[in-house]
Amino acid sequence: MKLLIIAPEQIPVPPPVGGSVENCIYQITKQISSEHQVTIVSLFRKNLARKSIVDNMTILRVSGGSKQAYLSNAIRKVKGNRYDLIQIDNRPGFAKAVRQSFPKTPIVVFMHSMTFASSPMTTTQKANADFNYANLIVGNSKSLQQSLIKRFPAHKAKINFVHLGVDTEKFHPIGSSSSKPFHLLFAGRLIPRKGVPTLLKAFGLALKSIPSLRLTVAGGSGKASYKAFLKRTARNLNVPVQFKGNLSRKQMPAFYRTGDCFVCPSQKHEAFGLVNVEAMASGLPVIASHNGGIPEIVQHGRNGLLVQDYHKPSAFAAQIIKLASDSEMRGRLAKQARKDVQNRFNWKLTASNLMELYKSKLK
Repeated sequence: MKLLIIAPEQIPVPPPVGGSVENCIYQITKQISSEHQVTIVSLFRKNLARKSIVDNMTILRVSGGSKQAYLSNAIRKVKGNRYDLIQIDNRPGFAKAVRQSFPKTPIVVFMHSMTFASSPMTTTQKANADFNYANLIVGNSKSLQQSLIKRFPAHKAKINFVHLGVDTEKFHPIGSSSSKPFHLLFAGRLIPRKGVPTLLKAFGLALKSIPSLRLTVAGGSGKASYKAFLKRTARNLNVPVQFKGNLSRKQMPAFYRTGDCFVCPSQKHEAFGLVNVEAMASGLPVIASHNGGIPEIVQHGRNGLLVQDYHKPSAFAAQIIKLASDSEMRGRLAKQARKDVQNRFNWKLTASNLMELYKSKLK
């Protein structure tokens, strides 16, 4: 199959820092490029080549500046070529222009969250119209599939889901010493919906019971004022938090191996939560919000702990204290977490499921 993937306009593929959508594109393509001829159109940055060829994967990089300029440049780059399938990642607004240039080619919109099908990025009416140009819509979790069906019932028949994965060779556990202070980790974009203030307050409450606890936060913010607010919150709570800033993709596996537990306090719908899978592959039990697609990955008492009242810092604090105080539970959850990721959330399985979906739905 000749497959064209159009990446979003913000971050290159593969992403040097952050960019979970772009990382997904790269990882899935690596798995399928031995059998299929894949072309990725992505953002150009001056330290990158305009064209890279790896195995059977071709990455074409075009200039951006604005969403519209990027889309025009992307279409101009590939127009006139023949593809069996075009996959647009996380930008339903691109579908109309792509359809106009490729009127007979099947188009798939792969959604990674509701963000670009919701206000303020678009209106329900416009997103609904944009989805008319797609033959298939794929979400990264059953929860996202259900959210899309609820918002866009006219497209129910073409909305499916495929779980994402992780590189279990890069993300792996190391033996840990039980004598060290219990170390909590958070990684993600520093934006309000990720719930870092809730975590800081929960950490402050848990410290009263276990004064040796540590917390490290990795991630950057598009708004310096929000990061300053988080640091100010930590100071006001008098909690010792280390803010690591943005870590590169290469640094992330080692980051997870510094911790004893990963906390994901998302306060709004989390479509999938790739950081949880990375942490679990690294042998960490996860404490996470019972929210969105997270319960499809983190199963309470089996491979992690879920927090029902996730708006309450006290609810997170209770689970942190429980896990930090019970080494037997910690070991059991961590072992199962790693096993579940190996069996259910690896990139080979994601790629295989996606290609099977394409073959069955787009005959």
